[in-house]
Amino acid sequence: MPRPTPAQLAYGSCTVVFSTIAMLLLSQTSSGPGITVIALAALALGLLVALTVPSPGARAAEPSAEPATDEERVPTTL
Repeated sequence: MPRPTPAQLAYGSCTVVFSTIAMLLLSQTSSGPGITVIALAALALGLLVALTVPSPGARAAEPSAEPATDEERVPTTL
């Protein structure tokens, strides 16, 4: 399993902190179980964000250098 990049760690950590603060302020909960649920939801969201940040090794597929066949060409005359 590859190690997370610094960008993935930063995005995930910021997501956890800001989403926890936002959910606690919006829900106005003060109970232990409510805070636990919010903390777990923020951790799950941070993990999701960290895993979806593209890594530098993942690049889009480059177009092939092969010429198009007659079937793939678009006609230019009307």
